[in-house]
Amino acid sequence: MQTPPEKPPAPPARQANNPLHGLTLAAIVEALQTHYGWEELARLVPIRCFQSQPSVNSSLKFLRQTPWAREKVESLYLFMLREQRRNK
Repeated sequence: MQTPPEKPPAPPARQANNPLHGLTLAAIVEALQTHYGWEELARLVPIRCFQSQPSVNSSLKFLRQTPWAREKVESLYLFMLREQRRNK
């Protein structure tokens, strides 16, 4: 008996209304660091990788392994975007 051919995977859904779509975590952290600086970023998201010898690389390593912290950083990024649009 012959098995039916497999269907190709469906293309990824378009996310036109998702401002995070297509952004890397590195781009988000760099934008936040540029906008707020490490000291303010550590105050807004109190995690050690922002407080003690902060760097983009150490932050990325921690955020990729810690979903709750990544969610906080992504939320802060969205807040920053809203504030920037509001101030224009």
